[in-house]
Amino acid sequence: MNKTAFSMPPNLNPDQASPDWMNKGDNAWQLTAATLVGLQSIPGLLILYGGSVKKKWAVNSAFMVLYAFACVILCWAAWGYRFSFGDKMIPFWGKPNFALDGHYLMEQTFLGKFPNATMVYFQGVFAAITLVLIAGALLGRMNFYAWMLFVPLWLTFSYTITAFSIWCPDGFLAKMGIIDYSGGYVIHLSSGVAGFTAAYWVGPRLTQDRQRFPPNNILLMLFGAGLLWIGWTGFNGGDPYVVSVDASLAVINTHICTAASLLTWLLLDIVFFRKPSVIGAVQGMITGLVCITPAAGVVQGWAAVIMGLCSGSIPWFTMMVIHKRSEMFQKVDDTMAVLHTHAIAGSLGGILSGIFAVPKLNRLFYGTSAHYIGLFYGLADKRTHDGFRQIGVQLIGVVFVVVLNIVSTSIICVVVQKFMPLRMSEEEMEIGDEAAHGEEAYAIWGDEEEKLDPKYELAKSKAGGQGEMV
Repeated sequence: MNKTAFSMPPNLNPDQASPDWMNKGDNAWQLTAATLVGLQSIPGLLILYGGSVKKKWAVNSAFMVLYAFACVILCWAAWGYRFSFGDKMIPFWGKPNFALDGHYLMEQTFLGKFPNATMVYFQGVFAAITLVLIAGALLGRMNFYAWMLFVPLWLTFSYTITAFSIWCPDGFLAKMGIIDYSGGYVIHLSSGVAGFTAAYWVGPRLTQDRQRFPPNNILLMLFGAGLLWIGWTGFNGGDPYVVSVDASLAVINTHICTAASLLTWLLLDIVFFRKPSVIGAVQGMITGLVCITPAAGVVQGWAAVIMGLCSGSIPWFTMMVIHKRSEMFQKVDDTMAVLHTHAIAGSLGGILSGIFAVPKLNRLFYGTSAHYIGLFYGLADKRTHDGFRQIGVQLIGVVFVVVLNIVSTSIICVVVQKFMPLRMSEEEMEIGDEAAHGEEAYAIWGDEEEKLDPKYELAKSKAGGQGEMV
């Protein structure tokens, strides 16, 4: 009896452009997920920041995002990627090398069935959004020239160290067994601590800006917030590096936690302030997105709800109660409250990951040999020691990221300060965008009359030449 030879459909046959190790579906999803993450920055956070600040700072705030994204992408391909995911040089850093060679970019990546080029892109937009989040703490006063230096320095001497330590298989925290599914530590805790530290070194906005800093366009801010939320589908859904049930779980958990967090924050605003605040709702949305990030694909749906309740209440309390009563918090001008929305929410998510992580789901994500287990399941399965050990590793990760970012960010700010002021001049801050960039976001009736005011002209003349390199 003749047996018909099995043959693949022509569109699935491997060739030079589609080698046999590459999964076309995985590669397509990974590129899509990376693009969704990129859209979170450009235009997501660009217009969120641009709409959240005073009108006079709209251009500067958006431009800080645009510059950071462009600068990081170039530096990432030139040296950042190999520092973060290359061959091990020391336990927390990879060997320096380029990720620009065509042969290297078309080889299979260290994880996943797609080429290095896809991984460089995917991880590059993650690195970019981290610097964009740091910018949120510095809006309304940082010298743009200083920001231009800060971005590549921080990427090189802070982000790459954290990324290698936690995400690279050779990193020391990765080997210890830390759970950080999609960047609760690497991105959010890092950006929150670094942003708050940089805000200390840069100094505050003008007193009148700190006292009254109304959004210039709340609807634009909401549009940016919406892009941020929906873009998180790629943020968490892309991290299994495969089109899988784990990716689907990560996506639905992301949206469940975020919805629960937003509603919790909203209810607290209503109960204590007697008004539902849309700005507060956006803050609750962000804390929910951040909190679920380290746990997205390794916890069950009911745990995502609990995490949403925690992320909508604990950062609310630190921001609305502790912050207002703490002299230390009051001294540091964190414009977009990234300490609360990213550092506190990120560390909260990391700790809750150590409680609710399901062993089976951890094996789906980390591999069949993984022994990660949340404390809740450790107690239930009589693996108490393993459960407490996981909590300990999660806490070690928090301490490492906090200390690294305080030290590295401080050193970078001191170095940049040797070459130019970190903060704009008083005269520039009085005027805003026109003094910093010679451009304005949009003209509103009465602006021309304001500019005829002798005080405005005097401030503008004093601002001329300020902010340039010294």
